[in-house]
Amino acid sequence: MVRIIFVRHAESLWNPIGRYQGRLDPELSERGHRQAKLIGKALKKYNPSALYSSPLKRTYQTAEYISQELNLPIIKNQDIIEIDHGDWSGLLVEEVKEKYPDMFRQWIYQPHEVKFPKGESLKDVFDRVKKFLSDMLSKHEGETIVVVSHTVPIRACLTAGLNLDMDKFWSFGCDNASYSILDYDPLRPILYKLNNTYYLGEEFVPALDAL
Repeated sequence: MVRIIFVRHAESLWNPIGRYQGRLDPELSERGHRQAKLIGKALKKYNPSALYSSPLKRTYQTAEYISQELNLPIIKNQDIIEIDHGDWSGLLVEEVKEKYPDMFRQWIYQPHEVKFPKGESLKDVFDRVKKFLSDMLSKHEGETIVVVSHTVPIRACLTAGLNLDMDKFWSFGCDNASYSILDYDPLRPILYKLNNTYYLGEEFVPALDAL
């Protein structure tokens, strides 16, 4: 078993306005920097031995604050990068609803059947996070690690890690600067904590459901 603490990056410049980010690379907002400082303090009690991050700025900047607090180097990993939203990238939620009404509805209710134009499908993400979970179990069995990622890979990790079908993808809350803990053993996975944000106090802002 490996205990994986999944951290969604703190608020980016695009999160409050509801703009799809995908592989585009906005930085943290001012609130995001304040949120990120609080995450590391909340994680110290778990005494993690390794810190992984998606290479995008919003995750890596979040991981830098955690790294300072936990005194751990940051290991970049492509398998936990955000889904490639393709032609949705850079669009506001309202723009997506207008340009892609059927696909937007499908993304909300049947996400496992969506492939973004010029981007990835949810299956693509599931394939790479399953590899990531297997790698982490192999490298860190018996340890606790921190993984700073994005809403889609985190939800995919929880869904796949708990041996659930892809259509259960939206079943897990995932706010900015939250953490969730999966005790990952393929034969007996346990969701230990989900979407913790208690440490954010007044810096907490609920995530938009469609992002």
